[in-house]
Amino acid sequence: MKDPNKPCIFCKIKKEELLFENQFAYSSKDSYPVSEFHSLIVPKRHVENYFELTAEEIQGCHELILKTKEKILKQDSRVKGFNIGTNVGKVSGQSIMHCHIHLMPRREGDVENPQ
Repeated sequence: MKDPNKPCIFCKIKKEELLFENQFAYSSKDSYPVSEFHSLIVPKRHVENYFELTAEEIQGCHELILKTKEKILKQDSRVKGFNIGTNVGKVSGQSIMHCHIHLMPRREGDVENPQ
């Protein structure tokens, strides 16, 4: 199995795979989605986790979270909520060691108990 960290797959993203981008980050669809339209927001600078981001990078990511959310809502009226999250470190489940934020659309009844 190919190691997604050598080279980093998030540093080598193709322009046609982007949903949105700004100076600090980009958004794209997740390659292994847990729900339809599951997306990733990825800082352009290679940093391992969220806590290494600058204030400007956090703001850039936040702007793309909002833009991507609006695009998803326009594509699917069944979406009634979202999960937003990031894993920090292997112990938390991070497998690609380049910070990325998951934006996962949620629909009524998509899991038995979302709590």
